[in-house]
Amino acid sequence: MEEHPENIDNLEPKNDEDNLQSQSEVKPVGGLFKDWFVEYASYVILERAIPAVEDGLKPVQRRILHAMNVMDDGRFNKVANIIGATMAYHPHGDAAIGDALVNLGQKDLLIETQGNWGDVRTGDSAAAPRYIEARLSKFAREVAFNDKTTYWQLSYDGRKREPINLPMKFPLVLAQGVEGIAVGLSTKIMPHNFIELCEASIDVLKGKKVEIFPDFPTGGSADFTHYNDGKKGSRIRVRARIEEKDKNTLLVKDIPFGTTTGGLIESIIKASDSGKIKVKKVIDNTAANVEIEIQLAPGILPDMAINALYAFTDCELSISPLACIIEADRPSFMGVSEILKASTHHTLGLLRRELEIQLGELENKWHYSSLEKIFIENRIYRDIEECETWESVIETIDRGLDPFKPLLKREVLEEDIVRLTEIKIKRISKYDSFKADEQIRSIENEIDEVKHHLDNLTDYAILYFKQLIKKYGAGKERKTEIKLFDTIEANIVAAANVKLYANYEEGFVGTSLKKDTFVLDCSDIDDIIAFRADGTYSIAKVSDKHFFGKEIIHVGVWRKGDERTTYNLVYWDGAR
Repeated sequence: MEEHPENIDNLEPKNDEDNLQSQSEVKPVGGLFKDWFVEYASYVILERAIPAVEDGLKPVQRRILHAMNVMDDGRFNKVANIIGATMAYHPHGDAAIGDALVNLGQKDLLIETQGNWGDVRTGDSAAAPRYIEARLSKFAREVAFNDKTTYWQLSYDGRKREPINLPMKFPLVLAQGVEGIAVGLSTKIMPHNFIELCEASIDVLKGKKVEIFPDFPTGGSADFTHYNDGKKGSRIRVRARIEEKDKNTLLVKDIPFGTTTGGLIESIIKASDSGKIKVKKVIDNTAANVEIEIQLAPGILPDMAINALYAFTDCELSISPLACIIEADRPSFMGVSEILKASTHHTLGLLRRELEIQLGELENKWHYSSLEKIFIENRIYRDIEECETWESVIETIDRGLDPFKPLLKREVLEEDIVRLTEIKIKRISKYDSFKADEQIRSIENEIDEVKHHLDNLTDYAILYFKQLIKKYGAGKERKTEIKLFDTIEANIVAAANVKLYANYEEGFVGTSLKKDTFVLDCSDIDDIIAFRADGTYSIAKVSDKHFFGKEIIHVGVWRKGDERTTYNLVYWDGAR
């Protein structure tokens, strides 16, 4: 119900100044839309599209992994169930969650998959969520989860808690890569090699300069000459791996990152139909490994055909990375080496916190084991037999511990004494002092080891990354070959797909003048040069019909930078 003042008569009417002030606080519609748009843009940037530097995850990915960790029992779960569990944390539809989950599963790093999860090489989609299963990988459980080092927040409806960031001890965003389009900005970080990232993190810890290059799951080769650390304005050229089966057949074994076998075949057919290359047939033999068979037309040299494939089809693509990431709740444009350094130092901090927590737990364990030994061996428990109140029991035990308190490493709290009172008679009767001493010495050795790691934290972190390589590096060798590509001139490798004709007297040259003089076969992307009787000349693109000027004496293909062809012009001064 709407609340009303208890005494309406006491309400004073607003004066003119109050009315003017309230009117000045009213925002125009344009101002409201501006504020709302800024809020929406901030939400999309922070809560949907751009990953955080701390764990390299977008919110939907983080919530999927958290939900999988909560329901993890070591067995595979139906993806439909995982999506349902994630919806308790993520305020969006099941389709968006399912797509993000499939994308994570196809990375083959954090999630183990079972069933048809699609194929990034062919573009095939995954089966329906009710048919496929997933669980966290051992790697994910080791590097991404630790309740003791996780900071929490309430979920969108306040019913559950979710991690602000996962305590990720690995440069995940560089390993998986990420793409996202927000309002006014986007991010496109390339995937990098698992082993190389661990080795680069070790170099960061040693204070060395690092330089890392992407490694694509589709293999192929790449030219990183203009990679520029993945910053804005950088560019990568990626190529398929093409082998020569015989003089009439080529095999595409790897495809460039960013395309599929279907898209690649379509681009080859399109280039063939337009006459750029001469291909007789294209067959997709892709199964466990990529294999696209290209049967060449008679008389086409394989080397020229390969160059033409790179020039006119998706066998070569150009990718423009843009590394944008959320840092301190703001989008930040960083190079991949900067992201690696930030992630490595974040991992160092997490390892320190884990060691500090472990040290505290061991010291508590040592403290209570020592208290128990004193309590039982000195028969302090007998002193409480005649106590009539709980307060006197606590006081009696505390008094009995007084002579031994200097041997302990911290003060004795009431909760420690309460815990002593909970020891069962059976445990007291079977207490073995020798085993107790061994246990205490073992705890002391563990404490010394943890303190040593804390004193030598950098060495400990280096060992941690080496262990990651040893445990999970098998099968994660580099797939993309790093190469320097030669520049392919398109007009040189293009097939001669049109016939050129000229009307020398009238000055017209083109492909549609079939009734005039045939000049030569050329490509429809060539440049044509025509010399006139007065010694002047013109250059123009091949077209149906182009006027170069009357009294043409020579027509040919013009190739810029061609050092083998020289044109000599002789002039005279007509005034003499």
